[in-house]
Amino acid sequence: MSNPVFAALMLALEAQTVIELRLVRLAWGGREGRAEMHAMVSEKMWAAFEATGTLMLGGTPDQVIARYREHVAENTRRLKAA
Repeated sequence: MSNPVFAALMLALEAQTVIELRLVRLAWGGREGRAEMHAMVSEKMWAAFEATGTLMLGGTPDQVIARYREHVAENTRRLKAA
């Protein structure tokens, strides 16, 4: 994406859907809620690790945002399917 501000804005808007779906899953609790909590924390740690690696190897912030958007899209699909 050529406009980094637009890409960051889209990431923020798309992430809201994942936040909503995850809050519902957490509110229901039980085994699925605990599994989602663990997945959420581990995903955030790996995403931060991946973003750091991308930047350290000469990647751009646009590449990091694009990858985060891919993660968000995957989570949206997974959470909507369940």
